[in-house]
Order: sequence, then C-alpha cells, then structure tokens
Amino acid sequence: MIPWPTAVIYLADAAIIKEVATFRAKFPKPIYIYKALSAFGGNIVASEGEDWKRYRAISAPAFSERNTRLVWDETIRIMFDLFDNVWGDSPEIVLDHCVDITLPIALFVVGVAGFGRRVTWTSDLTVPPGHQMTFKDALHNASSNLILKMGVPNWAMKLTERTRRVNLAFDELRQYMVEMVDARRSAETKEERHDLFSGLLDAAQDNPDGGVAITEQELVGNMFIFLFAGHETTAHALCFTFALLALYPDEQERLYQQIKEILVDTNGTPTYEDINRFTLSMAVLNESLRMFPPVSSVPKHAAEDTSLTVGNADGGETTFPVPSGTRVRFHVPGLHYNPKYWKDPHTFRPERFLEEWPRNAFLPFSSGARGCLGKRFFETESIAAITVMISRYRVEVKEEPEFLGETFEQRYARITAFDQMVTTTPRRVPLVFKRR
Repeated sequence: MIPWPTAVIYLADAAIIKEVATFRAKFPKPIYIYKALSAFGGNIVASEGEDWKRYRAISAPAFSERNTRLVWDETIRIMFDLFDNVWGDSPEIVLDHCVDITLPIALFVVGVAGFGRRVTWTSDLTVPPGHQMTFKDALHNASSNLILKMGVPNWAMKLTERTRRVNLAFDELRQYMVEMVDARRSAETKEERHDLFSGLLDAAQDNPDGGVAITEQELVGNMFIFLFAGHETTAHALCFTFALLALYPDEQERLYQQIKEILVDTNGTPTYEDINRFTLSMAVLNESLRMFPPVSSVPKHAAEDTSLTVGNADGGETTFPVPSGTRVRFHVPGLHYNPKYWKDPHTFRPERFLEEWPRNAFLPFSSGARGCLGKRFFETESIAAITVMISRYRVEVKEEPEFLGETFEQRYARITAFDQMVTTTPRRVPLVFKRR
C-alpha cells in the first residue's frame, strides 16, 4: 500500500485531466482504494497493470454491436412489460422514491443483456428454493452496503439485524452467481449468446492454447462488478433524469414532441435502427450526467516525482510540483460546473449537447484507457428507457402538503438531494407518472 500522503490534489481543468489520464504509468490508479469492490474477487475496476489488461481483453469483445442491439430490444421489452402488466390502465402512478422503479429496470436489463438471466416484473417476487432472499434483493442489499461490509470486522457483522442482513445478502449473491455459472456450464444445448457472461465464462475454462484466462474467483469478481455497475449506476442516473424532467416541464415537453414525431414512422415502438434519431433523449441524459455524475471523484496517484501545469483565474498558467505518492483526483462536479467550459452550469439545458460542446470537460465515464467499458451499454439502455417512458407518461413532482409554498430553488434542492456513496445516490425523489 502507498504511504498516506500529506496532500491531495483535485483537478477541474480539462486539459490537465486529459494529460493525467493519458500518462497511465506516471499516474496509475490506486487500487487499494477499491478494496470494497473486490469483495467477490479480482476484477476489472479494482486492478491495474497486467491483471487489468487481462480482464479488459476478456470483457471488451462482449460489448459488441450485437450486444448493444440486445440491450435496446430487452430494455424496450422490459418497459412495455412494466406498462402492460404492472401499471396497466392506471391513469397515474405515484412513487415515493423513483429508484423503486429505476432499480428493477436496470437490474432486469443487466440480468438479461449481461448474463442471459431474463426476469419479469412478477417473476422475482418469491424467494426460490435453497435461498433466503431474492436475487434482486440480494444484489441491491450487497451493492448498497459495500463500504459497511468492508469496513466492519466479520465478528461485528453478526451483532445487529442490519449487519446480519447485509452478511446474508453477500452470501446469497455469491450463491446466485455460482448457480448461474453452474447452470450455464451444465446446459445440454450450447446456444450462441451475445451477453457479457458468455465471454467471461469462456475465459474461465481450461485454455490449452495458452490464451487469456481467469480463475473461478476472478470470474465471480467480474460478474459482481458488471452486475453492480450495470445496476446501481444506471438506476441512479435514470432517477436523476426523471427528476430533472419533472422539475423542468418545458424541457420534458420538448423531448416528448421529438419522440412523438419519430414514433410516427416506427408505429409507436422505438427501433434500434432509429437510436441516433433520438438526439434529445441523448442530450437529456448527458445533461443529467453532467449535473449529477455517477462518480464524483476519479482517483490517481503520482508514481514518480513530477509536476502539473494548469490554467489559472488570470488566464495564465501555474506549474506546481507533484511529489511521488501524492494522490491526484479528477473532481468531476468541479469540471462539470466549471463556467470556463459550461455556460450557466447550474441550469438544466439539454440543448447544450445538441451544439458544439467541450468533450474533454465531460467525464461521467472517467477518461482515457480506463474509461468505462460499458459506456455504450449504459447509453443504449438509458436512451431506450427515457424515450419509451416519456412517450407514454408525463412526469411530475409529487405534491406533498408539508412542502406547499416552497420556491423552485427549494424544490430543486429537495428533489435532487443526494448522498455520495460508492456512486452518487439520490436520497428521495417522489414523482408521479401520468398517462398521456
């Protein structure tokens, strides 16, 4: 482990962030920070060097065009299943917290497009034989309590009802993942699949040709990372997006009009071939990610004595030394709200992403070679979910007596309040979805 440094440097300058992200040998990722994400084994997030290269070589081929199409089709199916078989003919759906709907959407998509495990809105309501918790509950409880699990000694995890349930969630999730591996390996018919799991599973087989391979523990470790990242990050991003659309009804109406115009040509069902036509859906998503990035800080550390040169408030440059071992962090909100790059950064204005925009100052998926491998997966799922939802429902903030008379600024602060956990986590987003 690197000795604890005496200083941490936060960067919100696009040019220097790009430089640091590019020179990975000089500014590697401090993997000791990611101990919590190694709960089930080594993985692509909590690794560097040769291990990271091996995990990436195994995982990258799965994020193919065929997988992206699968993500789109399954997201549309899951949304229609929600509308037809859960919400039905109800003129409005009232949610005390929007994540109650976005968490299962994200889980179902990553389950089928990532792991070939198709779940419907009604199929995961009962605990299967041999388990004490559903797959959905186990994943949610484990991912929500990573820091608790890693920070509390094993003996202390048995002391309270909450910690015992967290322990159970980790045990249950591990059992579910092992069962997924066993079921795929023992299947009599070997189907051609385009999910991520297939690539990981193939890499974990005996490899007489000396190619890239991973151990059983690494297989489970990477399964967890992709389940966690594809589930929690997407769910929270969608929640913030629907919150912002509810707070800014004019922007929501503008989005609806574009969607309605495009769906006239597709008989009401968005098709994968038309994904690039939904430019405002993508702009809304990007603006939401700019204002509420999933990760607020991207850590690096200096592997050698060096220096950095950044722009200053006077329009000039300042160079300062960076001793070996110094922690360096990309301050993502500082970058995303920097008026040097973004006009009126505190205003929700999706149209900024329909114009020329500063791509090096937009960092929701990190940057450089360590950028998020599942970026396209995430974007495709999110655009499909946003497009279908807004085509069917108008989103409004739930009216509550205790908040009558609040100003827009007060309502905005309340609805978009969050906790900075492993990811940016909305506290409570009470919304109403009204059938158009």
